[in-house]
Amino acid sequence: GDLDILVNNAGAIPGGDLQKVDEDSWRKAWDLKMFGYLNLTRAVYAGMKTRKRGVIVNIIGSAGEKMNAAYIAGSTANAGLMAFTRALGGASHADGIRVVGINPGPIATDRLVNLHKQMAQTKLGDASRYEELFKDMSFGRPGKPEEIAAAVAFLASDRSAYTTGCILTIDGGLASRSS
Repeated sequence: GDLDILVNNAGAIPGGDLQKVDEDSWRKAWDLKMFGYLNLTRAVYAGMKTRKRGVIVNIIGSAGEKMNAAYIAGSTANAGLMAFTRALGGASHADGIRVVGINPGPIATDRLVNLHKQMAQTKLGDASRYEELFKDMSFGRPGKPEEIAAAVAFLASDRSAYTTGCILTIDGGLASRSS
């Protein structure tokens, strides 16, 4: 059948600075996220254009907005996807298509919990105390996956029919704070 909504979402790109992330790791990560989004968008765009209707929601990541040299491959890919979303979304209205993005900050996914368990083991000597590390986050917690899902549902709905070429940051204000 015809696809009306595409939500691009991919796994995280490995962390590391310029010297730590080798070329093969960088390319594999970009194939997954950067080129995955581009290729899926390209695959559905023509059909959406024919129907003069469609929504593409790119789940990007806050590292493209608040860059981090210790996460250079991810920051660079996310910044590129932000530019892609804005550029395509700024022109896609002529084809009846909306293109929007979401930059989630720290969200309570398995990945974030596992990272915090490792940090709790290192810092506190007990992985089960990982939630104590959330106290410095906005509102004392990470965001919830359902908060991101609700934003996707809204942006993909007709209630947001005049929205394109923009990116919603959902990070508890993290990107708005100075370093």
